[in-house]
Amino acid sequence: MDKNMFHRNELLAQTVIKGLASRNMTGYYAASKEEALKTALSLIGEGESVAMGGAMSAWEIGLVDAVKNGPYRFIDRDAAEDRRAAMLAAYGADVFLSSANAITQDGVMVNIDGNANRVSAIAQGPKKVIFIVGMNKVCPDVDSAMKRARSVAATANAQRFGLDTPCTKTGACMNCKSPDTICCQFLITRYSRHAGRIHVILVNDTLGF
Repeated sequence: MDKNMFHRNELLAQTVIKGLASRNMTGYYAASKEEALKTALSLIGEGESVAMGGAMSAWEIGLVDAVKNGPYRFIDRDAAEDRRAAMLAAYGADVFLSSANAITQDGVMVNIDGNANRVSAIAQGPKKVIFIVGMNKVCPDVDSAMKRARSVAATANAQRFGLDTPCTKTGACMNCKSPDTICCQFLITRYSRHAGRIHVILVNDTLGF
């Protein structure tokens, strides 16, 4: 990464962290994927149960593999015989891993979901939620964050899953009502009523969609 962009991201991250603090959420800055992984693991206690939704960023920094192979109780919905039961168990987890489709400069997060298991767990249930967020997801305001979530993140995910939606063909959100749409539930996280529950690790890298 160009040193000027690196420094720009570092400064911008501090602005986002201040915004998160004003919203009763805790922010962290990680200069690299390795540093992000170290910070994330420091927030998970030995023996704690850990669940997750779809979070490519958590995979990209090595967090999912570290949790699967570490001294934790990982609720693996993909390996479970009863996927629904595993997804429901996530609500009682000690820690829930996620990312954000977009985050504003003043600390508001936007997430879109198809089945709602991810956004519902972010909103309520797990004792702690850890977000891994690349600096590529920082937007000036909620309007631009929503546009990013719909036109960039949701479109890329629909293409990744091979869904039959207009956006997989056009590369842009068409505000569809397709049976395959993953833009079913929208969550805007602007404040956490519970101090110490939401932790956001901002990574000076391009992560996820």
